[in-house]
Amino acid sequence: MFINWLRQQASAAFILLLIRLYLGYTWLTAGWEKQTGEFDATGFLKGAIANSSGEHPAVQGWWAAFLKHVALPNVEFFNVLVVWGEILVGAALILGIFTTFSALMGAVMNFAFMFSGTTSTNPQMVLLTFFLLVAGFNAGKWGVDYWVIPYLRQRFRRNPSYPNQTTRHL
Repeated sequence: MFINWLRQQASAAFILLLIRLYLGYTWLTAGWEKQTGEFDATGFLKGAIANSSGEHPAVQGWWAAFLKHVALPNVEFFNVLVVWGEILVGAALILGIFTTFSALMGAVMNFAFMFSGTTSTNPQMVLLTFFLLVAGFNAGKWGVDYWVIPYLRQRFRRNPSYPNQTTRHL
C-alpha cells in the first residue's frame, strides 16, 4: 500500500520533490566546496586504512584493501571522481533528470563513505534515497524526467533492433 502510494500519487511526488531537492542541495554544495577548495582525499584514505586494524576496526579489511591498493595509488582520479560525482548527482537530483539513476549513484557514494568509517549525514541521506529509489518515476515526475523518460521509452519502442517485449527469444 505504501509502495503504491510512493509510486503513483501526486502527493507522494510532492514529498519526493522535497526530498530530492534536499538531497540534491546537500550533494551539490558538498561537491562545490570540494571543487572550490583544496580537496585531496589522500588523508581521508590513509585515515580509513588506519581504522581497519585494532580491536574494534571501523573499516572492514576488504574495503581497506581496496582503498590501499586501488584508491590510494589512484588518488588523483578519485579526487576528480568524488568532486564531480557529488556535483553531478546534486544537479541531477535538483533538476529531476535521470532521478532514479542519480539517486542510486548518490547511495553508492554514501555507502563508500560509510564503508570508510564516516557517519555524518550519510545514513540519513541513504534512508531518504531509498524513498526515491522505491518511488521510481514518481520521484522525478516534478522535474525534467517528466519529459525525458516518456521520450526515451517511446524512442526505444520505435527502434527495431530493441527486442520487443512480446517476442520471446530462446
